[in-house]
Amino acid sequence: MIIKKLQLLLLLMLLSLPSVFAQKMIGAETDAQKEKRMEWWKDSRFGMFIHWGLYSGAARHEWVKHNEKIDNAGYQKYFDQFNPDLFDPQKWAREAKSAGMKYAVLTTKHHEGFCLFDSKYTDYKAPNTHAKRDLVREYVNAFRGQGLKVGFYYSLLDWHHPDYTIDEIHPQSPKDKSDASYAALNKNRDMAKYRQYMRNQITELLTNYGKIDIIWLDFSFPRKDGHGKGKDEWGAVELLKLIRKLQPGIIVDNRLNLEEYKDGADFETPEQVSTAELAKYRGKTWETCQTFSGSWGYYRDEHTWKTHRQLLDLLITSVSNGGNLILNVGPTARGEFDYRATNALDSLSTWMHANSTAIYNCTYAPDTFKIPADTKLSYNKATGRLYVFLYKYPENGKLTLPGYNGKIKYAQFLNDHSEVLYKTDGDDLEVKLPAIKPGFEIPVVELTLN
Repeated sequence: MIIKKLQLLLLLMLLSLPSVFAQKMIGAETDAQKEKRMEWWKDSRFGMFIHWGLYSGAARHEWVKHNEKIDNAGYQKYFDQFNPDLFDPQKWAREAKSAGMKYAVLTTKHHEGFCLFDSKYTDYKAPNTHAKRDLVREYVNAFRGQGLKVGFYYSLLDWHHPDYTIDEIHPQSPKDKSDASYAALNKNRDMAKYRQYMRNQITELLTNYGKIDIIWLDFSFPRKDGHGKGKDEWGAVELLKLIRKLQPGIIVDNRLNLEEYKDGADFETPEQVSTAELAKYRGKTWETCQTFSGSWGYYRDEHTWKTHRQLLDLLITSVSNGGNLILNVGPTARGEFDYRATNALDSLSTWMHANSTAIYNCTYAPDTFKIPADTKLSYNKATGRLYVFLYKYPENGKLTLPGYNGKIKYAQFLNDHSEVLYKTDGDDLEVKLPAIKPGFEIPVVELTLN
C-alpha cells in the first residue's frame, strides 16, 4: 500500500512539471494558429526556387568561389562584369505561373555575399554593378503582380564579408585545418559584427518590400571542433524572434539549427533526395528542394538535366507523400532562364494545365485505399476525390483497383473529364481504359468517392 502511494505521489509530481518534458518554445503560437498560417503553402504544393548571383558569370556552379578557392580579389571580376541586360522578371513570373507554380523564392544573397537588393549596409550589391538598380524589388513586384506568393532566400554564410569568420567550408579555409591556423586567419574578424550585419539586412528585406510570405535561411553546419557554424554563431533564437516580429505570417525553413525548439522551424527541407526517400517524410510538414540539373546556379557545361518524366515524378511523389516541391532555376548572367530550363517549364506547363487538380490541395491517400500496381495516389479530402497517376499505361486497357468495390461513385480522366467505365470483380473494381493513351507522359484518373 505504501509503495502504491509513493508511485501515485511520484506520478503526480511528474504531471505537475510538464515544462521539464515538453519541447521548448520560442514563441506562443498554438498548433491551430500554425495550421492556419501554413494553409496556403500546403495547398499550393509547387513552387519555384531561383538561384541567381555573380556565380552566373562564372557559369560553373554556385559554389565556384569555394570549389576553386577564389579570394575576394580574384572574384571581383564577376562583380565588375555583372550586366543582366536581359533581366525580365515579368517573364520569369509568367513562366512560373504557367508551369503551375504558386510561389517563388529568390536568392537575395547567396554564400558569395553579393546582394541583389539595395542594402545600405554594403557596397557589394546590384545597384553598384552595371544593373544599377534593386533587382529584388523588380522580382517582388513582378511575381506579386502574377498572383504568386513571394519568398526570399538569404544565406547565413558570407564569404565576402570581412568579419565573417573563416570556417571549414570557407574558400580560404587553411589546408592543415589546425586550430592555430584558423585562429591566425580570424585574428581580425568579429562574428558579432557580422551577426549585426545579417540582422540589419534581414530587417531591410522584411521591412522594405511589403508582405513576404517565405524566408529561406541557409544553412547551419555545427562541428564539434568549432570550425563550423550553428545557432550560436547566427544568434538564431533572437534572429527568429526578429523575423516573426517583422513579418508575423511568414513561413520559415529549418536551417537555423533550432531543432530543440518546437517552433524553431515551419518545415523540413530534404534537398536533392531521390523520390524513394520522400516516403519517410509522410505525416510531417516538408518541402523537397530540387534542381532541373545538378547545379543550383547557372552551369553552362553541366548536362545532367532531368527528363520531363523525372520532373513529373518528383512533383507527384512529393504530393502523394503530403509534401511540397520547390524546383530551381538558375538564370544566366544576362538575367534570363536557360533554354533548357524554359523547355522543362513548358513541358510542366502543358501537364499542369490539364492535371493540376490532382496536385493542389492534395495529400497522401487514406490507408484504406490500396495503391494499384504501377500507379501513385493523391487525395483531396475537401472534394472527396482520389487521383490515380498512371505511371505505366496498361497494354490491355485494364486497371485493377484492389478493394475499391463500394467506394467509388464515378471515374474519369482528369485531363478532359471523359468518363472511364468500370465493373465490379469481387472486392475489386476493374477499370476499362481506352486503347490509346491520353497525350500525357503520366495520365491521371479522377475517382469521385462515395
